[in-house]
Amino acid sequence: MIPFADLQPLPRQLRHPAVRDLAWVILSPPLLCQAPGPQRHPLHASHWAEDPQRLAAWLHALDQAPEPLLAWLARLTSRRLGLYYEALWQFALRQAPGVELLAANLAIRDGGRTLGELDIVLRDRDGDHHLELAIKLYLGPPASDGRDPQAWLGPGCHDRLGHKLAHLAGHQLPMSRGPQSRAVLAGLGLEQLQGHLWLGGYLFYPSTGDTYPPEGANPDHLRGGWLRQGDWIAQPGQRWQPLPRQAWLAAARLSAQDCWGTAQFEAWRTGLEPHAPAQLLARLHEQEDGAWEEVERVFLVADSWPDLPPR
Repeated sequence: MIPFADLQPLPRQLRHPAVRDLAWVILSPPLLCQAPGPQRHPLHASHWAEDPQRLAAWLHALDQAPEPLLAWLARLTSRRLGLYYEALWQFALRQAPGVELLAANLAIRDGGRTLGELDIVLRDRDGDHHLELAIKLYLGPPASDGRDPQAWLGPGCHDRLGHKLAHLAGHQLPMSRGPQSRAVLAGLGLEQLQGHLWLGGYLFYPSTGDTYPPEGANPDHLRGGWLRQGDWIAQPGQRWQPLPRQAWLAAARLSAQDCWGTAQFEAWRTGLEPHAPAQLLARLHEQEDGAWEEVERVFLVADSWPDLPPR
Protein backbone atom coordinates (compact mmCIF):
# COMPACT_ATOMS: atom_id res chain seq x y z
CA MET A 1 0.00 0.00 0.00
CA ILE A 2 2.91 2.37 0.79
CA PRO A 3 5.65 2.38 -1.85
CA PHE A 4 8.19 4.17 0.37
CA ALA A 5 8.16 2.17 3.61
CA ASP A 6 11.96 2.41 4.01
CA LEU A 7 11.80 6.21 3.91
CA GLN A 8 9.34 6.70 6.80
CA PRO A 9 12.08 8.07 9.17
CA LEU A 10 12.99 10.72 6.58
CA PRO A 11 10.69 13.59 7.73
CA ARG A 12 12.55 13.82 11.05
CA GLN A 13 15.86 14.23 9.16
CA LEU A 14 14.61 17.41 7.46
CA ARG A 15 14.77 20.88 8.99
CA HIS A 16 12.36 23.19 7.16
CA PRO A 17 8.80 22.86 8.60
CA ALA A 18 7.00 22.93 5.22
CA VAL A 19 9.40 20.38 3.73
CA ARG A 20 8.96 18.15 6.77
CA ASP A 21 5.20 18.39 6.24
CA LEU A 22 5.58 17.57 2.55
CA ALA A 23 7.68 14.51 3.37
CA TRP A 24 5.16 13.47 6.04
CA VAL A 25 2.28 13.74 3.54
CA ILE A 26 4.08 11.47 1.08
CA LEU A 27 5.52 8.97 3.55
CA SER A 28 3.07 8.64 6.46
CA PRO A 29 0.90 5.52 6.62
CA PRO A 30 -2.83 5.72 5.85
CA LEU A 31 -5.33 5.54 8.69
CA LEU A 32 -7.08 2.52 7.19
CA CYS A 33 -6.17 -0.83 5.74
CA GLN A 34 -9.83 -1.59 4.96
CA ALA A 35 -11.56 1.42 3.42
CA PRO A 36 -14.99 2.02 1.86
CA GLY A 37 -13.33 2.12 -1.55
CA PRO A 38 -10.03 1.21 -3.18
CA GLN A 39 -7.02 2.92 -1.64
CA ARG A 40 -4.08 3.93 -3.79
CA HIS A 41 -1.04 5.96 -2.87
CA PRO A 42 -1.02 8.97 -5.23
CA LEU A 43 2.61 8.25 -6.21
CA HIS A 44 2.09 4.50 -6.60
CA ALA A 45 3.11 4.46 -10.28
CA SER A 46 5.63 7.32 -10.22
CA HIS A 47 9.28 6.81 -11.04
CA TRP A 48 9.97 7.71 -7.42
CA ALA A 49 8.18 4.51 -6.38
CA GLU A 50 10.62 2.54 -8.55
CA ASP A 51 13.61 4.38 -7.04
CA PRO A 52 12.74 5.72 -3.56
CA GLN A 53 16.22 7.16 -3.08
CA ARG A 54 15.44 9.53 -5.94
CA LEU A 55 12.52 10.86 -3.89
CA ALA A 56 14.74 11.13 -0.81
CA ALA A 57 17.32 13.14 -2.76
CA TRP A 58 14.59 15.49 -4.04
CA LEU A 59 13.28 16.11 -0.52
CA HIS A 60 16.78 16.74 0.88
CA ALA A 61 17.49 19.20 -1.93
CA LEU A 62 14.19 20.97 -1.29
CA ASP A 63 15.06 21.17 2.41
CA GLN A 64 18.15 23.14 1.47
CA ALA A 65 16.28 25.39 -1.00
CA PRO A 66 12.53 25.39 -0.16
CA GLU A 67 11.61 28.49 -2.18
CA PRO A 68 9.57 26.63 -4.86
CA LEU A 69 7.45 24.94 -2.20
CA LEU A 70 6.98 28.17 -0.24
CA ALA A 71 5.95 30.02 -3.40
CA TRP A 72 3.37 27.31 -4.12
CA LEU A 73 1.97 27.41 -0.57
CA ALA A 74 1.78 31.21 -0.66
CA ARG A 75 -1.14 30.77 -3.07
CA LEU A 76 -3.30 29.42 -0.24
CA THR A 77 -5.96 31.84 0.95
CA SER A 78 -7.16 29.67 3.84
CA ARG A 79 -5.48 28.21 6.94
CA ARG A 80 -7.67 25.09 6.85
CA LEU A 81 -5.59 21.99 7.46
CA GLY A 82 -7.32 20.00 4.71
CA LEU A 83 -6.48 22.62 2.07
CA TYR A 84 -2.86 22.72 3.25
CA TYR A 85 -2.69 18.91 2.99
CA GLU A 86 -4.13 18.98 -0.55
CA ALA A 87 -1.75 21.77 -1.59
CA LEU A 88 1.24 19.72 -0.45
CA TRP A 89 -0.01 16.75 -2.49
CA GLN A 90 -0.54 18.97 -5.52
CA PHE A 91 3.04 20.23 -5.29
CA ALA A 92 4.40 16.68 -5.05
CA LEU A 93 2.30 15.44 -7.97
CA ARG A 94 3.35 18.38 -10.15
CA GLN A 95 7.00 17.45 -9.55
CA ALA A 96 6.74 13.66 -9.57
CA PRO A 97 8.40 11.96 -12.55
CA GLY A 98 6.04 9.66 -14.38
CA VAL A 99 2.90 11.44 -13.13
CA GLU A 100 0.83 14.06 -14.92
CA LEU A 101 -1.48 16.14 -12.74
CA LEU A 102 -4.45 16.84 -15.01
CA ALA A 103 -6.70 18.74 -12.59
CA ALA A 104 -7.04 19.63 -8.92
CA ASN A 105 -10.22 20.64 -7.08
CA LEU A 106 -12.18 20.17 -10.29
CA ALA A 107 -15.65 21.62 -9.67
CA ILE A 108 -18.64 19.55 -10.77
CA ARG A 109 -21.84 21.52 -11.30
CA ASP A 110 -25.43 20.82 -12.24
CA GLY A 111 -26.64 24.05 -13.78
CA GLY A 112 -25.86 26.73 -11.20
CA ARG A 113 -25.53 24.25 -8.32
CA THR A 114 -22.12 22.89 -7.30
CA LEU A 115 -22.31 19.16 -6.58
CA GLY A 116 -18.75 18.90 -5.31
CA GLU A 117 -15.16 18.67 -6.48
CA LEU A 118 -12.81 15.98 -7.67
CA ASP A 119 -9.74 16.46 -5.49
CA ILE A 120 -7.18 15.11 -7.95
CA VAL A 121 -7.28 13.88 -11.54
CA LEU A 122 -3.97 12.40 -12.68
CA ARG A 123 -2.43 10.19 -15.32
CA ASP A 124 0.33 7.66 -14.83
CA ARG A 125 1.46 4.41 -16.41
CA ASP A 126 -1.60 2.63 -14.97
CA GLY A 127 -4.11 4.99 -16.58
CA ASP A 128 -6.25 7.96 -15.56
CA HIS A 129 -7.30 8.28 -11.94
CA HIS A 130 -9.65 10.25 -9.72
CA LEU A 131 -8.22 10.54 -6.19
CA GLU A 132 -9.99 11.76 -3.07
CA LEU A 133 -7.56 12.98 -0.41
CA ALA A 134 -8.27 13.67 3.25
CA ILE A 135 -6.33 14.42 6.42
CA LYS A 136 -8.23 13.49 9.58
CA LEU A 137 -7.58 13.44 13.30
CA TYR A 138 -10.07 11.49 15.43
CA LEU A 139 -10.37 10.97 19.17
CA GLY A 140 -11.47 7.59 20.46
CA PRO A 141 -14.39 7.04 22.85
CA PRO A 142 -13.71 6.67 26.58
CA ALA A 143 -16.92 4.77 27.27
CA SER A 144 -16.89 2.06 24.56
CA ASP A 145 -14.30 -0.23 23.07
CA GLY A 146 -13.76 1.96 19.98
CA ARG A 147 -14.32 -0.66 17.29
CA ASP A 148 -17.25 1.26 15.80
CA PRO A 149 -15.87 4.03 13.50
CA GLN A 150 -18.93 6.12 14.36
CA ALA A 151 -17.63 6.45 17.92
CA TRP A 152 -14.47 8.30 16.81
CA LEU A 153 -14.91 12.08 16.90
CA GLY A 154 -12.98 14.97 15.42
CA PRO A 155 -11.52 17.35 18.02
CA GLY A 156 -14.23 19.92 17.28
CA CYS A 157 -17.00 17.27 17.65
CA HIS A 158 -18.36 18.14 14.19
CA ASP A 159 -16.99 15.11 12.37
CA ARG A 160 -17.09 11.36 12.91
CA LEU A 161 -14.96 8.72 11.25
CA GLY A 162 -18.08 6.73 10.40
CA HIS A 163 -19.67 9.74 8.71
CA LYS A 164 -16.51 10.46 6.73
CA LEU A 165 -16.29 6.90 5.46
CA ALA A 166 -19.96 6.93 4.45
CA HIS A 167 -19.50 10.27 2.64
CA LEU A 168 -16.46 8.94 0.78
CA ALA A 169 -18.31 5.80 -0.29
CA GLY A 170 -21.66 7.39 -1.09
CA HIS A 171 -20.73 10.76 -2.54
CA GLN A 172 -17.08 11.62 -3.12
CA LEU A 173 -15.76 8.50 -4.83
CA PRO A 174 -18.81 7.93 -7.12
CA MET A 175 -18.85 11.56 -8.24
CA SER A 176 -16.44 11.04 -11.14
CA ARG A 177 -18.89 8.49 -12.60
CA GLY A 178 -21.89 10.82 -12.68
CA PRO A 179 -23.23 12.41 -15.89
CA GLN A 180 -22.20 15.94 -14.84
CA SER A 181 -18.64 14.75 -14.16
CA ARG A 182 -18.46 12.88 -17.45
CA ALA A 183 -19.30 16.08 -19.30
CA VAL A 184 -16.57 18.03 -17.48
CA LEU A 185 -14.02 15.27 -17.96
CA ALA A 186 -14.84 14.98 -21.66
CA GLY A 187 -13.77 18.59 -21.95
CA LEU A 188 -10.34 17.49 -20.70
CA GLY A 189 -10.24 14.63 -23.19
CA LEU A 190 -10.93 12.03 -20.49
CA GLU A 191 -13.40 9.17 -20.52
CA GLN A 192 -12.96 6.42 -17.93
CA LEU A 193 -11.39 7.25 -14.55
CA GLN A 194 -10.36 4.83 -11.83
CA GLY A 195 -11.57 6.13 -8.46
CA HIS A 196 -9.37 5.83 -5.36
CA LEU A 197 -8.99 7.41 -1.94
CA TRP A 198 -6.09 8.20 0.38
CA LEU A 199 -6.88 9.01 4.02
CA GLY A 200 -4.02 10.19 6.21
CA GLY A 201 -3.91 11.37 9.80
CA TYR A 202 -3.79 10.29 13.44
CA LEU A 203 -5.98 8.43 15.91
CA PHE A 204 -5.93 9.65 19.52
CA TYR A 205 -6.69 7.25 22.35
CA PRO A 206 -8.20 8.29 25.72
CA SER A 207 -5.88 8.27 28.72
CA THR A 208 -8.36 6.08 30.61
CA GLY A 209 -10.32 3.02 29.55
CA ASP A 210 -9.49 0.25 27.12
CA THR A 211 -10.11 1.63 23.65
CA TYR A 212 -9.38 -0.47 20.56
CA PRO A 213 -8.70 0.87 17.08
CA PRO A 214 -11.77 1.33 14.88
CA GLU A 215 -12.70 -1.47 12.54
CA GLY A 216 -10.57 -1.35 9.39
CA ALA A 217 -7.74 0.70 10.96
CA ASN A 218 -4.24 0.25 9.62
CA PRO A 219 -2.21 -1.57 12.33
CA ASP A 220 0.61 0.92 11.61
CA HIS A 221 -1.54 4.06 11.89
CA LEU A 222 -0.10 7.11 13.62
CA ARG A 223 -1.45 7.66 17.11
CA GLY A 224 -1.52 9.93 20.12
CA GLY A 225 -3.54 10.37 23.29
CA TRP A 226 -6.19 12.68 24.70
CA LEU A 227 -7.30 13.77 28.15
CA ARG A 228 -9.47 16.40 29.79
CA GLN A 229 -8.15 19.61 31.33
CA GLY A 230 -8.99 18.47 34.84
CA ASP A 231 -7.00 15.24 34.39
CA TRP A 232 -3.74 16.97 33.47
CA ILE A 233 -0.87 16.13 35.82
CA ALA A 234 2.44 17.88 35.25
CA GLN A 235 5.36 15.47 35.04
CA PRO A 236 8.70 16.80 36.31
CA GLY A 237 11.24 17.32 33.56
CA GLN A 238 8.76 17.10 30.66
CA ARG A 239 8.49 19.93 28.14
CA TRP A 240 5.12 20.46 26.48
CA GLN A 241 4.00 23.01 23.92
CA PRO A 242 0.74 23.67 22.03
CA LEU A 243 0.90 23.28 18.25
CA PRO A 244 -0.94 25.66 15.89
CA ARG A 245 -3.33 23.90 13.53
CA GLN A 246 -1.06 24.08 10.49
CA ALA A 247 1.66 22.31 12.51
CA TRP A 248 -0.50 19.21 13.06
CA LEU A 249 1.09 17.10 10.30
CA ALA A 250 4.76 16.20 10.74
CA ALA A 251 6.38 15.82 14.14
CA ALA A 252 7.25 19.26 15.50
CA ARG A 253 10.84 20.48 15.57
CA LEU A 254 11.56 23.77 17.35
CA SER A 255 14.65 25.85 17.91
CA ALA A 256 15.71 26.39 21.52
CA GLN A 257 14.46 30.00 21.48
CA ASP A 258 11.01 28.91 20.24
CA CYS A 259 10.62 26.14 22.80
CA TRP A 260 8.52 27.04 25.83
CA GLY A 261 9.78 26.56 29.34
CA THR A 262 7.72 24.77 31.98
CA ALA A 263 6.52 28.00 33.60
CA GLN A 264 5.35 29.46 30.27
CA PHE A 265 3.44 26.30 29.44
CA GLU A 266 1.78 26.08 32.86
CA ALA A 267 0.73 29.73 32.66
CA TRP A 268 -0.82 29.06 29.26
CA ARG A 269 -2.55 25.86 30.41
CA THR A 270 -4.03 27.29 33.57
CA GLY A 271 -5.29 30.27 31.55
CA LEU A 272 -7.38 28.11 29.22
CA GLU A 273 -11.11 28.74 29.32
CA PRO A 274 -13.15 25.79 30.67
CA HIS A 275 -14.76 25.27 27.25
CA ALA A 276 -11.67 26.07 25.18
CA PRO A 277 -11.38 24.21 21.86
CA ALA A 278 -9.28 21.05 21.87
CA GLN A 279 -5.58 21.90 21.99
CA LEU A 280 -2.95 19.68 20.37
CA LEU A 281 0.13 19.46 22.58
CA ALA A 282 3.56 18.07 21.74
CA ARG A 283 5.99 16.71 24.28
CA LEU A 284 9.44 17.79 23.21
CA HIS A 285 12.87 16.28 23.78
CA GLU A 286 16.14 18.08 23.26
CA GLN A 287 18.28 16.81 20.40
CA GLU A 288 22.06 16.71 20.10
CA ASP A 289 22.03 19.81 17.88
CA GLY A 290 20.13 21.82 20.50
CA ALA A 291 16.75 21.72 18.76
CA TRP A 292 13.65 20.28 20.46
CA GLU A 293 11.72 17.55 18.67
CA GLU A 294 8.30 16.03 19.28
CA VAL A 295 8.26 12.60 20.89
CA GLU A 296 4.56 12.43 21.84
CA ARG A 297 1.35 14.28 21.00
CA VAL A 298 -1.81 14.65 23.05
CA PHE A 299 -5.10 16.50 22.69
CA LEU A 300 -6.14 18.45 25.78
CA VAL A 301 -9.92 18.90 25.73
CA ALA A 302 -12.53 20.58 27.91
CA ASP A 303 -13.79 18.66 30.93
CA SER A 304 -17.25 18.49 29.32
CA TRP A 305 -15.92 17.26 25.95
CA PRO A 306 -17.61 16.14 23.72
CA ASP A 307 -20.70 17.83 25.23
CA LEU A 308 -19.64 21.39 24.46
CA PRO A 309 -21.86 24.50 24.38
CA PRO A 310 -22.43 25.98 20.89
CA ARG A 311 -19.85 28.57 19.88
